[in-house]
Amino acid sequence: MERFFQALGDNTRLRLLNLMGDQEICVCYFVEILDQPQPKISRHLAYLRRAGIVEARRDGKWMHYRIVMPPNIGAVQVLRQTLSWLKEERNMQADRSRLSKACCTPERFAALQGAPLPVLVDCPIAPEVR
Repeated sequence: MERFFQALGDNTRLRLLNLMGDQEICVCYFVEILDQPQPKISRHLAYLRRAGIVEARRDGKWMHYRIVMPPNIGAVQVLRQTLSWLKEERNMQADRSRLSKACCTPERFAALQGAPLPVLVDCPIAPEVR
């Protein structure tokens, strides 16, 4: 329980969750959108994985991340409410807007050349959060 709440207690991790939403996203997009070094992003993603909130999948040289619901119903409710709250925050909306622009015009971002686009995943996030 402590690790779960600590995972939600960091702005960078909240920004990562916000960008994932109901998508599976390559780590290169997080690096580009958050303008943070890859090792820092990877550390935060590892923390979210250890907390049972995020899963990773490797596809060649690309690492993809997506939200998974924790096994505890109380944690699921907290995570759903947190994701819903993030959608209302101006800074989080700005991050999602940058992600949308990066996905539509990846050629404008050198680090995203050849990167796989985010894809929707079947994640049991509450419909109002999607």
